[in-house]
Amino acid sequence: MAVFTVHEPPLRPADPVPDPERALFVRDGFSLSAFLFGPLWMLWHRMWLVLASYLVLAGGLLAALLVVGASPSAILATGFLIALLVGLEASTLRRVTLRRRRFREVGLVGGNDREVAERRFFATWRPEVAARPAAAGGPVPVPQASAVVGLFPEPGGRR
Repeated sequence: MAVFTVHEPPLRPADPVPDPERALFVRDGFSLSAFLFGPLWMLWHRMWLVLASYLVLAGGLLAALLVVGASPSAILATGFLIALLVGLEASTLRRVTLRRRRFREVGLVGGNDREVAERRFFATWRPEVAARPAAAGGPVPVPQASAVVGLFPEPGGRR
């Protein structure tokens, strides 16, 4: 079973609540497409800073290997290892990019495929009904916890 993290984009000025159509599901685990087509995969997902970093680091490493006179098999192995690293860390790179774009991670869900994971997530998902503080002009209500985790059995317990 695959595990997905769910990311909610920042609210648009006209939207008081999050739009479920804009939620992104990022699968955790190895990405074959990122392994085989690393730079193209980064372009497809609009990961500009990740692509620039990849080109600088991979290009610099391969150029350094050429300068020191490494064998072609060592250069090929290094390229393979770089591609393997990109494939292994693709979901992390995507999450970092989404976080930089102010997406908020709102959940973790498992499923056999993305469609099943979406159904499971949206079956229990409840968007925050509270309006944004700037739009409402007042504070956002804080939801009350139903259970306390920690050393005290109930809220306001003795110290």
